[in-house]
Amino acid sequence: MQIISEPKTLTSLWKNKKTDFSEMMKIVVDVDKEILAIDAEMHSDLESFLLINNSEQQNLWGANIYPFKHDDDYLEYTSFINIRPSQDNRSMEVINSAIRERIKKIVHNLIIR
Repeated sequence: MQIISEPKTLTSLWKNKKTDFSEMMKIVVDVDKEILAIDAEMHSDLESFLLINNSEQQNLWGANIYPFKHDDDYLEYTSFINIRPSQDNRSMEVINSAIRERIKKIVHNLIIR
């Protein structure tokens, strides 16, 4: 697991990953601090890692990166940690389009494809 606050290449992240997923990497994005945590078996581990590092729960959203897919298909906005009735998100998928756009912008700024 690592927190990314400065741009890194997807190639280097994929090459140095610790998890055994063959097609994807899990991430959790802090939409307030514009950072993300990457490379764990579960989104909840990444979420905990960010919480320990002073992120706030309501700003953390889980997603998956598929390095071998093209365009916007490489980012999937789905995770159990996204189920938040208190924030009007009753699904594993991030429903709010503004939050999705923030996640997309942060991922595009921090992970160079």
